[in-house]
Amino acid sequence: MDQHRTLQGSGFPDDTGEPDTALAAALETYAATPAAERGPAYLRCLAALTTARVLVPVVAVLGEVEVDEHGLARDKSSDMAAVLLTGRDGRRALLAFSGTATIASWDPQARPVPVTARTAAQAAVQEDAAALLLDVAGPARLVVEGDHLTALAAGWDLVQVGDDLGWVRPG
Repeated sequence: MDQHRTLQGSGFPDDTGEPDTALAAALETYAATPAAERGPAYLRCLAALTTARVLVPVVAVLGEVEVDEHGLARDKSSDMAAVLLTGRDGRRALLAFSGTATIASWDPQARPVPVTARTAAQAAVQEDAAALLLDVAGPARLVVEGDHLTALAAGWDLVQVGDDLGWVRPG
């Protein structure tokens, strides 16, 4: 019997690693906005995330160690894992990055896996993380948590409602 196996593509076959242009513009505005006035800039970042590709870092994690006849330890096996960061308050966040430059500034050895921001948010929720943390090494660090994380993971759209933005279930 002839068996053929097909690897699924990432869904981003022409991805250059550059940040999504709308997300990059929103993050630049967010970074330049004083903290006390960031509300609208933050919401524009969230709106850009609803359609953006992000990069989730995958790193090698030591599985088993074996000791040779001289007592020297060496890696026997390792696994690949997405990265969760634990804050001082004990809450965890799944890391994601807007592009290869921002992931390399954090860890040049991390393997970037392109996914939709929605998929990254879903992974954060599934891992019981309190947040999705975008571009932890800057220049504009963005934290998506609470109802925003839940809505992004569920695929809701952020739309203009009067002078504000609000989450709306699609369809």
